[in-house]
Amino acid sequence: MERPVTEADLTFDHVPETDQSFENALAKARDGERLAVDDAIELLTTGTESEGIDRKRKERVLEAADRRRAEQVGEEVTFIANLNNNVTTACNVGCLFCNFKDAAHTFETETEIETAGFTKTPAESREIVSDAVDRGIYEVTSVSGLHPAFALDDEHREILDDHPNPKAVNYKPPERYDTSPGTYTDQISAMSVDGVHVHSMTPEEAYHARRGTDWSYEEVYRRLKDAGLDTVPGTAAEILVEEVREVICPGKISTDGWLEAMEAAANVGLGMTATIMYGHVENEAHRALHLKRIRDLQDRTGNITEFVPLSFIHQNTPLFEHDVVSSGPSIDEDELLIAVSRLFLDNIDHIQSSWVKYGDEQGLKMLNCGADDYMGTILSEEITKRAGGGFGEFRSFEDYAEMIASIGRIPVERSTDYEQRRVIDPDDPPFGPRLGPKADGTPLLTRAERDERDTVPADD
Repeated sequence: MERPVTEADLTFDHVPETDQSFENALAKARDGERLAVDDAIELLTTGTESEGIDRKRKERVLEAADRRRAEQVGEEVTFIANLNNNVTTACNVGCLFCNFKDAAHTFETETEIETAGFTKTPAESREIVSDAVDRGIYEVTSVSGLHPAFALDDEHREILDDHPNPKAVNYKPPERYDTSPGTYTDQISAMSVDGVHVHSMTPEEAYHARRGTDWSYEEVYRRLKDAGLDTVPGTAAEILVEEVREVICPGKISTDGWLEAMEAAANVGLGMTATIMYGHVENEAHRALHLKRIRDLQDRTGNITEFVPLSFIHQNTPLFEHDVVSSGPSIDEDELLIAVSRLFLDNIDHIQSSWVKYGDEQGLKMLNCGADDYMGTILSEEITKRAGGGFGEFRSFEDYAEMIASIGRIPVERSTDYEQRRVIDPDDPPFGPRLGPKADGTPLLTRAERDERDTVPADD
């Protein structure tokens, strides 16, 4: 049996070595010049001529990024009233950074293995979203496992049912499972309640939604848009460099495929976000190349509203359990990634800080490193929690007003596309959403409901 790859075995063609100097790269950043990949590498490493992070140099990068943030978007810190409704944990892609998924075969009716996961029917999704819309959310975000029974729509289901080799296209009919997820268009239509904004269908899910066909990504996203999809989350990007993807997610959509899908979504008029998931096996050269590919995509489309750095949560993931990684990124790396994203992505206005990934204290610190958005209320959040994250799954408007005001910034409720904004006065309670289709300023949860959530232990 072949020995599994460990951290010590990893070698890459792309390494953090440049002919640029840190000082020159920082000068370009301060002057507002468009940065090259080598500039980003120098800033992310605080100079490739020496090992480790130079703290004094790091602070200079953070200062430059915070200044750029102030010039570009001012002192407002935005957030959104949203719900996460992940449809299913069933997946068999086998990404080594993920502990959200549950093996798809454990959901089958005939199996004797008890699954710890879940699949929601479209009716269940609609009920969950409808309740959240009544409470005042603006947006529902939905990112799910690649359930083998998922099809794009009824036509796609017929094609997959008639496929001569369904295993080759990762398909099993819904009758094989205890619960059918329906089709993607069923789920999108179900979640499109009373004008709520539906943010769903990553490039990876779009790839799954066209398997076994010759349909283009534009055709897939056009059908999803007709079903009620409003914007696309640019997750599944991880690191957009193939030599990294071959280690952490060899079964996942390729770099070129991800970029093709995102461009297609833009071509049919869907807005989108973009992400990076960093701090695992990749190095600073890979991070810089990823930023370049996101910037180039934005140059072509102009549709990316925000960039979302996702700090790798290593606990409970196969990468950690198999000794491929020993930890996630350091706080220094987190801060530099936020800062360099602000300085490098000169065509994307908004950089997000994630309290789910960083926690409240460090999440607020990121708002002084170049970030200007502080995520959303997230009435439910399974993905990070199942990977070992420990920072909870809900933030109220009261929390937001207090935290953002504590660092001298202005709390602002926003829409998904940032076009609608409502400044919140921290001295004028009660605090609740007003931009959602049924929002009236009432807090999303009552105090009793919040207390009940706080006492429920997180899953192991």
